[in-house]
Amino acid sequence: MPTRAPRVCGCGRVVASGVRCACQIKRDAERKARHDAARPTARARGYDSKWQRERAAYLLAHPTCVRCGAPSTIVNHIIPHRGDRSLFWRRSNWEAVCTPCHSGPIQSEERRAP
Repeated sequence: MPTRAPRVCGCGRVVASGVRCACQIKRDAERKARHDAARPTARARGYDSKWQRERAAYLLAHPTCVRCGAPSTIVNHIIPHRGDRSLFWRRSNWEAVCTPCHSGPIQSEERRAP
């Protein structure tokens, strides 16, 4: 099976196909740190003890992932609430999902959404 040729990164290093350059990894880490510094805490975003109780009750009532059928561990907001309290607490906007589904396809879909 043919492999792609190495590429030259913007910093001038030759990088193998499918591998990220050290400068790219560092740049991404710095960007993430800047974003996290400006982001409110989970508690400030509404994920407090009341949410933990409601989440546990919802997962007890919905024990399997709606996407793949694995045991659910996360209550996902179908439409991202973005601070809207009424949307945050609307149970019709909740879905029980497993961690792999939430971390993979769901996060990718949210990043692509306008």
